[in-house]
Amino acid sequence: MNHSNSSMNPDGGDDVWRADREPALDNLMVRILERDNLKRSWERVKSNQGAPGSDGMSLEDFPAYAREHWSEIRQSLIDGSYQPRPVRRVVIPKPRGKGERKLGVPCVIDRVIQQAILQVLSPIFESEFSEPSYGSRPKRSAHGAIRQVKTIVKMGYRYAVDLDLEKFFDTVNHDVLMSRIARKVTDKLLLRLIGRYLRAGVLVGGTIEATDWGTPQGSPLSPLLSNILLDDLDKELEARGHRFVRYMDDLVILVKSRRAGRRVMAKTSRYLTQKMKLKVNREKSRVVKVEDLQYLGFTFRGIRIFASEPAIRDFKHRLRGLTSRSWGVSMAERIERLNRYLRGWMNYFGISQHYSPIEELDGWLRRRMRMCYWKQWRRPRTRITNLLKLGTSRRHAFSTGLSRKGYWRLSKTLATQTGMTNEWLEQQGLLSIRHLWMKVQGYA
Repeated sequence: MNHSNSSMNPDGGDDVWRADREPALDNLMVRILERDNLKRSWERVKSNQGAPGSDGMSLEDFPAYAREHWSEIRQSLIDGSYQPRPVRRVVIPKPRGKGERKLGVPCVIDRVIQQAILQVLSPIFESEFSEPSYGSRPKRSAHGAIRQVKTIVKMGYRYAVDLDLEKFFDTVNHDVLMSRIARKVTDKLLLRLIGRYLRAGVLVGGTIEATDWGTPQGSPLSPLLSNILLDDLDKELEARGHRFVRYMDDLVILVKSRRAGRRVMAKTSRYLTQKMKLKVNREKSRVVKVEDLQYLGFTFRGIRIFASEPAIRDFKHRLRGLTSRSWGVSMAERIERLNRYLRGWMNYFGISQHYSPIEELDGWLRRRMRMCYWKQWRRPRTRITNLLKLGTSRRHAFSTGLSRKGYWRLSKTLATQTGMTNEWLEQQGLLSIRHLWMKVQGYA
């Protein structure tokens, strides 16, 4: 393929990722830069969507850029001169005002390259990762981690060492991390490239800040690099015979007594600080009974799994925003966004075995929706007409339609409930929290 004629779309036709010849290098970069690997990488990056990085390039703009520049970028990767661009800093507020989470958004080209590296490195490290590690691994999930905690609790481990790694992704020591990667990766070209990604810097406002520590959350490589680093911790805990579960930097060790928990926390904290150069948040780390543990948004009542109270509060807070009377969107759009959020929340928290809040929230959400319709209908004549069409008696339709009481109060009257029935709301497209929960639980 002639590079000067490489104006082909990465999404089809002749392949922009192909080169005239493969470099005569017996290293992992050959596999990373293989056409099929790069095509899979681009498809994954494209499917994940994502905002532009520090260069402002969108996913839609990338194919044209790749057709024009890929051959020279590829050559710079082969000869070791490629320099990643800084990531763009995005700050996301944590729930309930508990601070901020800093994310790094790489440029599209760097997301593609990192994803290609991930696809080659992941199988190399995956086979040796520890069984109690559940974060960002194939066929593993947060649900698996929660169920494993439940399994250990059933074995009689009723105390939890809840260790909080302070700003883990911001404080990773690059030298320690690179030494762990180098145990299995001998390709100096690839090691140099990963090191450059770690030190690429971050664009904050209009200023590039150095990144002497940490791995940016938001990059394709970050979860794997974190697991590579923390696998040493897993191996150490296994060697000590501990029962534990780790989901990325969320670690819980299960023990049989508070005294044992204090001893384990002290020794593990010392290992993390001295051997791995990580910071333990001593204020947030604690030894608690399992009933007082909050892990990945869940709590435990005996061997039953419940969504935590903060998770329920956040859920209700978000639903309140989506059913705000002052939100100027059509009811169709409101219901579409509501349903999208309900599905996502229930896909995660639906494993909770606590039914009472589900039933309560289901009725509360329908009342909120009746309030929104009542606000939308506005005029008394419109309200009365609609209630009559929906089967409300004339007496109740007129008395409620002419009432000057507040929206929330009128949303729970005989008129609005016999008119805007549960079945009618379902016909408008509103999903039932209760039905979604029952489906996840396997009852429907």
